Amino acid sequence: MIEVTDRLSLAEEEIVLSFIRSGGPGGQNVNKVATAAQLRFDARHSPSLPPAVRNRLQKLAGGKLTRDGVIVITANRHRTQEENRKDAIGRLLALIQEAAVPPRPRIPTRPTRASKRRHLEHKKRHGDIKKMRRRPTNGD
Repeated sequence: MIEVTDRLSLAEEEIVLSFIRSGGPGGQNVNKVATAAQLRFDARHSPSLPPAVRNRLQKLAGGKLTRDGVIVITANRHRTQEENRKDAIGRLLALIQEAAVPPRPRIPTRPTRASKRRHLEHKKRHGDIKKMRRRPTNGD
């Protein structure tokens, strides 16, 4: 079990890791050694996640989420498989930890009397400016 928070943990079987060749510069070695880690986690069907956390996680994942609800994280910052594996798992855990925190509910507030007065004064000034742009009429 991988502990995400004190109340939430993931089974290691839910995370699928594979290693792919890393792009970019690296000399002759880059074409021979698969050091980049690709992590896949089925967020939509995970039994470890409560429904509220699952929904927030899918929204937070953004472009990392496939149509099937699988989060795909590719880690190729480091030169070794082990470092990239740790990096990918760490990024997934950080994403889940962020989703585990429920958003604070918005408490609606009312505008103060002073802010209402300022708002009306601004509207009056703006209206007067626009009135000055008009062509004079016989009634004015």
